[in-house]
Amino acid sequence: MTLSTITEGQGRHLESPGTAARTALFLDICDTQRAPSLDISLNGWTLDRVTNIDSARDSLRKHDYYVGLVKLDWPSIQDRDEIEDFFHQDQYTNWIALTTPEVMRDHTFRRMLFENFYDYFTLPLDQNQSYLRATLGHAYGISRLRKLEDKQLSLLDEFHMVGASPAIMEIFQQIRKVATAEAPVLITGESGTGKELIARAIHQRSARHKGPFVAVNCGSLPDTLVHSELFGYEKGAFTGAYKRKIGRLEAAADGTIFLDEIGDLPLDMQVHLLRFLQEQTLERLGSNDSIRVNARVIAATNIDLDQMVESSDFREDLYYRLNVLTVKVPSLRERDGDIELLARFFFQKFRNEQGCHVRGFTQQALAALNAYEWPGNVRELINRIRRAMVMSDNRLVTPDDLGLDDTVCSSGQQITLEDARNRAEKQAIRQNLELSHNNVSKAARMLGVSRVTLYRLMEKYQMR
Repeated sequence: MTLSTITEGQGRHLESPGTAARTALFLDICDTQRAPSLDISLNGWTLDRVTNIDSARDSLRKHDYYVGLVKLDWPSIQDRDEIEDFFHQDQYTNWIALTTPEVMRDHTFRRMLFENFYDYFTLPLDQNQSYLRATLGHAYGISRLRKLEDKQLSLLDEFHMVGASPAIMEIFQQIRKVATAEAPVLITGESGTGKELIARAIHQRSARHKGPFVAVNCGSLPDTLVHSELFGYEKGAFTGAYKRKIGRLEAAADGTIFLDEIGDLPLDMQVHLLRFLQEQTLERLGSNDSIRVNARVIAATNIDLDQMVESSDFREDLYYRLNVLTVKVPSLRERDGDIELLARFFFQKFRNEQGCHVRGFTQQALAALNAYEWPGNVRELINRIRRAMVMSDNRLVTPDDLGLDDTVCSSGQQITLEDARNRAEKQAIRQNLELSHNNVSKAARMLGVSRVTLYRLMEKYQMR
């Protein structure tokens, strides 16, 4: 008696790889008038048989099938788009097709096959059953690995930010500490590093998490509208003010107001913001009445506010009011080991959202990602991966798909071993100085070198 059985529409929990039988979904779509339904039995496998797409969707919702078999009577299928959409959207099951030499002559079928299937076999299976069992096993194993990878990436997705480098772990620790306080927070870092994500994470872990989170990009507001947008206005305050409107600060009551690109706030508005921080009150445009608003302020900037204070482009008193708690976000090039992790995470995220034929990255693509300097940081990484997944004609994303050259660094120079060593050394020094809060003695101990050696290296890389 064989271990394999075929059950019509019967769901079951999947066995672990160590048990006697593994389970696959068997989708048998055929026109019984043209060809009889396929009866198949495979040693070591239990096949759950369904005969239409709706039943297959239902089975996949109820159970995690790592692998599936499908028999398609392609010429008789009326709604081929539905079939293609089904396989295109299912990213977690490796499908193996069972077909005939005649059907393989159809160009549309061949395209659908190579875009959506792990492998295929031609019928009859008389001499190929052992090969089919082996292929099912390989597909099953690959699917399990992919699921384990997705699970690990999801575990690393803390605060909706992915990373495992010392630099990002330090940020996670700071978020936890800052979230428990009520003081204003200033988040600094290059453009595209995820400053708004950090602000949201602070809000979500604070006592204000049930209140609103209101984000304002100060750089996108015209000077003539900044006051009314932030503080609101009364009816008749200016031409076109037909009714009262509350501002963004007031809308953030009992929650958090996030002021992005705070350095772009005009000087005359900085006075009003300073008063709000001092008194927790505001006045709508066209009114003399003070309104008390309990909102926490988190500001962010990608420019050096110290220099703006020195050049009188930013008020010193406002700077000190905002800069009570500081979170300095590392650039992507400072996050040792995170580039590949982020690339795989966003690849899976976009693949699950839209479905695509691309399966992953070539080793050359991963090397190019790690060699690139990423001036646009995580935002640029996301854009390059998303574009590559849409435009690639390959099974795996290549450096060309990403718009990166795998033989040169971002400056256009050939990468020598000495260049690579220097870049890694500089990155390690920068990260440990950040972790030690610029305590050179502590950073030297962390790096395993003497203080004199660290000073010499800092001099070499112009980091003093």
